[in-house]
Amino acid sequence: MREDILNDRHKIFYSIGEVSALTGLKSHILRYWESEFPTLRPEKRSNGRRAYRKSDILLILVIKKLLYEEGYTIAGARKKLAEARRRPEQYKDIIAELRGDLEKVLGLLGRAGAERRR
Repeated sequence: MREDILNDRHKIFYSIGEVSALTGLKSHILRYWESEFPTLRPEKRSNGRRAYRKSDILLILVIKKLLYEEGYTIAGARKKLAEARRRPEQYKDIIAELRGDLEKVLGLLGRAGAERRR
């Protein structure tokens, strides 16, 4: 199922559960980050459910990398993202690195899905 979600080029919106599975973060963390990072604003449907775009997912992965791998505080990560908006060349490097990481995840998910089908 996960690999179908990632490979669907026609899919525009993702539920919080799908984003949680894709990023490895619990849904309450995603909701909390929405309150801490002003640039993270998924659309809300008429029923109140969040609808994340691929750009939201990339931003979540950037935030996750800053907090969990690079050791930034939330305030520090917020500042780093603000700097990246002013200097987009740095942001492109982060996205390129994350894209490579996502491709690795896709490979792992593909193998895990194949093993489950056996």
